[in-house]
Amino acid sequence: MAERFLVSVDLKNLQASADNALDLKTISYLNRVHVSVTPGTHQDASAFLRKHFDRFVTYCDCTALENLEDVVSLLNCGATKVFVAYWQLKAIVEDHVLEGQDLSRLIVSFDHSVCEGDPEPRAKNLLSRVKDYVGETPIGIQVHDVHDWKLLDMMNHMSKSEYYPSRYVTLAYNTRDHYVKAVKGGHIAIIPASELTTDPKKYPWLIPAHLLITTGIQSDRSDGMLPTVVTDEHGICLGLVYSSEKSIEIALQSGRGVYQSRRHGLWIKGHKSGNTQELLSIALDCDADALQFIVRQKGEGFCHLNTSTCFGPYSGIARLGRTLQARKELAPAGSYTARLFNEPKLLEAKIMEEASELCEATSKEDVAAEAGDLLYFALTKCVAAGVSLEDIERNLDLKSVKVTRRKGDPKPQWAEKVGLRDITNESTTTVSRTPKEETVQEAASVPKGKEDPAGLLDGRIQMMRYNTTKTDVKTIQEALQRPSQRSTDQIMGIVHPIIKEVREGGDVAVLKYTHKFEKAFSLKSPVIHAPFPQHLMQLPQETIEAIDVSYENIRRFHAAQKEEKPLQVETMPGVVCSRFSRPIERVGLYVPGGTAVLPSTALMLGVPAMVAGCKRIVIATPPRSDGTITPEIVYVAHKVGAESIVLAGGAQAVAAMAYGTQSISKVDKILGPGNQFVTAGKMIVSNDTTAGVSIDMPAGPSEVLVIADKTANPAFVASDLLSQAEHGTDSQVVLIAVDLTEEQLAAVEDELHAQANALPRKDIVRGAIEHSVTLMVKDVEEAMRYSNAYAPEHLILQIENAASAVSLVQNAGSVFIGPWTPESVGDYSAGVNHSLPTYGYAKQYSGVNLSSFTKHITSSNLTKEGLNNVSGAVMQLAKVEELEAHRRAVSIRLEHMAREEK
Repeated sequence: MAERFLVSVDLKNLQASADNALDLKTISYLNRVHVSVTPGTHQDASAFLRKHFDRFVTYCDCTALENLEDVVSLLNCGATKVFVAYWQLKAIVEDHVLEGQDLSRLIVSFDHSVCEGDPEPRAKNLLSRVKDYVGETPIGIQVHDVHDWKLLDMMNHMSKSEYYPSRYVTLAYNTRDHYVKAVKGGHIAIIPASELTTDPKKYPWLIPAHLLITTGIQSDRSDGMLPTVVTDEHGICLGLVYSSEKSIEIALQSGRGVYQSRRHGLWIKGHKSGNTQELLSIALDCDADALQFIVRQKGEGFCHLNTSTCFGPYSGIARLGRTLQARKELAPAGSYTARLFNEPKLLEAKIMEEASELCEATSKEDVAAEAGDLLYFALTKCVAAGVSLEDIERNLDLKSVKVTRRKGDPKPQWAEKVGLRDITNESTTTVSRTPKEETVQEAASVPKGKEDPAGLLDGRIQMMRYNTTKTDVKTIQEALQRPSQRSTDQIMGIVHPIIKEVREGGDVAVLKYTHKFEKAFSLKSPVIHAPFPQHLMQLPQETIEAIDVSYENIRRFHAAQKEEKPLQVETMPGVVCSRFSRPIERVGLYVPGGTAVLPSTALMLGVPAMVAGCKRIVIATPPRSDGTITPEIVYVAHKVGAESIVLAGGAQAVAAMAYGTQSISKVDKILGPGNQFVTAGKMIVSNDTTAGVSIDMPAGPSEVLVIADKTANPAFVASDLLSQAEHGTDSQVVLIAVDLTEEQLAAVEDELHAQANALPRKDIVRGAIEHSVTLMVKDVEEAMRYSNAYAPEHLILQIENAASAVSLVQNAGSVFIGPWTPESVGDYSAGVNHSLPTYGYAKQYSGVNLSSFTKHITSSNLTKEGLNNVSGAVMQLAKVEELEAHRRAVSIRLEHMAREEK
């Protein structure tokens, strides 16, 4: 198919408001669109692609995107091609982002200003730079803001030998003459929709939309008419006709099939017969000397003989689809055909029967016959469900453009049926966990190979340095930005349907998502109820002792937070106000899984819930793929008196606890850290008044800020930084070096490099170090100003007289004081809680503590004297607010007292 133009549309204003602008429906007739994607419109672009995949051939300008995964996601959503900057092309090739995929879906974009000077060396330089990375792959190039026609001519000439067949341009002046010149020069012009019109008489200064199709097109006929193939939405040829510039103009204006008859002039299809055609799009063939009109046929058919096509009736799948549609509408009640459409179980049995027979078939003839039978019943299900052939083909086309693939192994129950046992590690037996078996889920910034520079400076694992006396404040603020997360809209769009399905589907929905995400296909129930079987808690004695020590220290610290007695204050004579606490009755505790097992989180949440006196404690944690959960978590659940353990993770676990299911208890508050999907789930349910559930706090990736002066031990400093960096590639660690010399700072960096290389999670550490920083400051006061502005989850003070600096702390989740207090003790066994605010939320939130599991109730107790004393103020304010019943509730009592006194 020939490319001549792209129509550029604004994602934020898809339905044009100006009366001269093309609307989206008219643009769809032209078929080929261009959208500019920024981090702020990425979600809009993804939604546009998913919604309009079968309606538009969409090209996405991704040059403003910093995350290459966002570029890949647009290709997966159905972008035909993407425009990338030269640096993006370089990273895509060097980082193997599209490993094994065709690079021809990339178009490398340049601004015309990068090639200043004589046109020939400019063009040579531009094309050779691209060729260095793509080799002989046919790839498109684009030049922005073109007004130098010599440059375009040179590119056009050189591309014939350098094998860059597609040359896209945005014009400095979007006029009819400039567009014609670009197209006739062999370039593909990108024209804003706002510069086009279907009514050139009314808007002569705009480019007529039909010129996008007719400019540069060639006809071998003396009358200039163009051969035109008319096809339906499935690509089936309906017939051969002719088109002219005028017929194309009218077709775009009317949205109908309009052609040029060799004998009768303009031919509006179906104008007399009623067999009209809805125009879907117009395309050029590869040589730009013929057209394709894609239409949706109405009425009897295309041919004047009332057949579907000029070549006879439909055949194959298309014919079967029409036949089944007719049978659905006309089958006698109670007939076998009618039952197939109306009895889902009957149809389900036939599909499984035919699928089984196809699997058993061996000869060519039998395979063809059984495949035909299966397609018949599969299409019957589609017709019964209102699914058209167009829907199926759209789905198939979308699959064909994806550049990433998920693992496609069969589910265990099907693999076992055919004796396929070596493709999956799912098992019904318990698998012991060893360090060697730990699997790390790779994140975006995990180095992809030895040559990946993530986390490296001059070949060493090292954080970027900034000297605050020599660096402007804005640069430092940008350096301290947390690693970017997916957009809120994108996350919410994924989580909302999960929450809804669990709320409505209960246990079945929870199990569905556990099977999908955790691959725990053997699970039949989403929950384990207490008392927990002893065999689920079998642990080495040293692990039991470690948990017991941590349990007792955490219990003591949180028990000390209990209020000794209710607060009671007499605010004025006879007016006594009180406040007392009560435990939240039902709490849900989320314990993450994933790249690490976290029984410590079960302790940090479960022990204060137990100390507070919560009547029901529900723990949710993702199971392993064999359906079991780690025995450490079961043991902690047993010690804190948990009622049950929900075998699920993510938003589905949050929803199950928020709304309750057939077997999972509803809770009143959900606490615990998690990834972006867990956090989004918590925020959604807490905002749903029908759920009646609260949460502890928003949470993000782990982080630590270490303040170190010349008294700090470099090995200690490095180890504290790495203890958080190993959590995940989205973690961030910050070192604030107070008046350190170059030698002292180098000693810390040497330790960090050496210790990091010795860690089993070294690649994850490098991913975190990539966006971690060192600030060099002059004194502790300056260090604390930066720390308070950052508001770290963990703050470590490795400075002289560290305890005296605590008074300067305004914002932090938890503080670790002095050289002998590593952050690790807070994570596990010191007694303080490790469930802390991250991502700067320490400015507004406290970490989990005993009050997280309690609520305060106030009371007022007035005597007659007290009511007399306060009544004047109450009645006056009620009068001001015009709440008469409030005022009368006091005045009636005063009147009653007055009567008693008489």
